[in-house]
Amino acid sequence: MPDEARWRLSGWLGPWRAATVEQRRTGLLAAGSAVVGLTVAATCVVAAGPWDSGQRTAERQRAASGAHPGDDGRPGPDPARAPGASPVLAPLGAPLASPSPDTGERSVPVPTGPGLADALEPLLRDDALGPLRAGAVVDVATGRQLYGAKAGTGAIPASTIKIATGVAALSALGPGHRLTTRVTAAPNAPGRIVLVGGGDPTLTARATRGPDGSHPASLRQLADETARALRARGEHTVRLDYDTSLYTGTSRHPILPNENLAPVTALMVDEGRRDDSDRGPADRVKDPAAEAARAFARLLRDRGVKVTGDPRPTGAGDGDDGDRGGDKGGKDAKGDGKDGKGGADGPGRTLASVRSQPLSSLVERMLTYSDNDIAEALTRHTARATGHPASFAGGRAAVTARLKRLGLPVAGAHLADGSGLDRADKVSAGLLAQLLARAAGPDQPALRPVLTGLPVAGFTGTLRDRYGEEAVGRGVVRAKTGTLFGVNTLAGTVVDADGRLLTFAFLTNGSTDPAAAQRVLDRLASAVANCGCR
Repeated sequence: MPDEARWRLSGWLGPWRAATVEQRRTGLLAAGSAVVGLTVAATCVVAAGPWDSGQRTAERQRAASGAHPGDDGRPGPDPARAPGASPVLAPLGAPLASPSPDTGERSVPVPTGPGLADALEPLLRDDALGPLRAGAVVDVATGRQLYGAKAGTGAIPASTIKIATGVAALSALGPGHRLTTRVTAAPNAPGRIVLVGGGDPTLTARATRGPDGSHPASLRQLADETARALRARGEHTVRLDYDTSLYTGTSRHPILPNENLAPVTALMVDEGRRDDSDRGPADRVKDPAAEAARAFARLLRDRGVKVTGDPRPTGAGDGDDGDRGGDKGGKDAKGDGKDGKGGADGPGRTLASVRSQPLSSLVERMLTYSDNDIAEALTRHTARATGHPASFAGGRAAVTARLKRLGLPVAGAHLADGSGLDRADKVSAGLLAQLLARAAGPDQPALRPVLTGLPVAGFTGTLRDRYGEEAVGRGVVRAKTGTLFGVNTLAGTVVDADGRLLTFAFLTNGSTDPAAAQRVLDRLASAVANCGCR
């Protein structure tokens, strides 16, 4: 969405948020006509694309710089300064209170625990929720939990665990990190080249490009560069191998085979999808790495390079770490290829390479569309960056360690995977709310993509088709969804009726009517947004 349109949207939302609860209830009927304008704005957001559009990029830059809505959009004078509530979340208008003459900070009333309880507990008693129902609300400015209902109880989080995955990856690697796929000339083997997987699940064989000219790493571009490099070497016939040794352990998630996730391997194109989709469930190939290598061979042939035989695997990426409890060995945790097998960082002259979009964009895409393949990849890259084996067990240990290093309450948490598809995952509502609060904190600007990637209620991603009946939360709540059989969760951010930035998490396990449970979770988030709660 162009900035001008976003500030126009801000002009409507700002007074709405500034109104008292009673005034806002009275104004609901009059606001109906404004919904048309919001719908048009939403269309602009969706059409632009959430992870590589100018709208999302500008939002992320403002969040990191501390610029406020109504500013000219340029970064503020102190990039290290923490952003306020509004620039992180959306163009919701400035908080109500004026800046303090002493500190320059804006001060708005803090909701009270009893006030939040009055608004939330009747909803938490709804029969649509399962026997385990938990919630937490945290004040971002202080990091203090304002409300909790079984907030420390571990529950199956489903895809809300991706918030932890994003925080850990950004903390370990930084938002500018990119994933590189390479082609190398095999040492001491003339005429042999190796396609080396860099763990980029967004690598594509399609001729796609974003509206702003950006695009994921392209297998076609890699083939172009490889063909040019081979011609320069006077080589026109090659043998193609492929290397997946960047990752260790099994590629099989406990739920596989499943249309929500491909086998987890360091080399794949288009997430191993058999159709032309780029998100959501889809039939997946059984061996994404082999299929990616075959696609690359076809592209090379199209460019005049003769590729003999069928691509063969090489490297050390085909092992199994046994059960889900731990890794065996792990000395070569980063897959450095020093064993001479042509590992991901090993010997062999690089002929060509392509890089993914920055990690900030991958995290946003993962959260907006609940992309399981990106989530599992980021868990392994977090493991590699912190000296753990790049496997399920290594990722589990690495993510937990990063969260603990950030001072987050991980006691009792069990992060079995990065995507939330594993029902062995256990995370508390308090941890999820604190994760989001930390991503908005003044000392963690690298974590902002966790906030800018959250779907907007009624507008984008997995919340696009929700909040039809929740006018108060529509366009205001930003949250990650989670759904498994009997599991419904929602965790995100709101600015309350007084202009206070809050994070929340609501989880229920054992629900029998997913649609009804989702509606209750949506009402809970809307209640926080609509609440002065004192």
